[in-house]
Amino acid sequence: MLKQTTIFILFFVFFIQATYPTQALPTRDSTAESALEQTIRKRRSHRTFTNTALSEEEISRILFAGQGITEDTHGFRTAPSAGATYPLSLYVFTEEGVFLYVPTEHHLKKISSEDSREMLSQAALGQDFIAEAGATFLFSAIPQRTTNRYGSRGMQYIYMECGHAAQNMLLQATDLGLSGVPVGAFTEEALRPLLYHPDEEVPLYIISIGRER
Repeated sequence: MLKQTTIFILFFVFFIQATYPTQALPTRDSTAESALEQTIRKRRSHRTFTNTALSEEEISRILFAGQGITEDTHGFRTAPSAGATYPLSLYVFTEEGVFLYVPTEHHLKKISSEDSREMLSQAALGQDFIAEAGATFLFSAIPQRTTNRYGSRGMQYIYMECGHAAQNMLLQATDLGLSGVPVGAFTEEALRPLLYHPDEEVPLYIISIGRER
């Protein structure tokens, strides 16, 4: 029985290789990497941070990477959006308060003067590094902006868009010599009171960024 099984497996592997042949790719040369490739290679998730605040310049560049406007005529942004519906909102939590990023003006709207990072940490199942990072960012979405056009399929587009934007921010943080970690584990209802439009917005993703300890 074992012999028959082995023969079958070998035959199956041979059949797959014959049906779907492989093709070698050019050998990777790490010494010839572009700046972008180096940043992609260096990106890692880190959860230990010094309690050092990010500078305004660092926050500015990270926010722009996530949701900045790159084309003025149509308002296209750094991350692709289904039908250019742009359902995402992007917040930054620091010791100075909670701020909402306004891409059209590239400025911050202060919505709270309280340091709410500990509340954010508790909403994320007690993950302490969220409160310790130099800044923690939160993506939310107003789903109707996309689902009004695409129906229930729109939610999938929103999740994809959020992932695109988050990766931009993590790569920008890496390029700045900072460390970051994305967080998807949280209690949605505990986060809603921290949002600008709590009845309309759905929390999606947390990203903590700071200097690695």
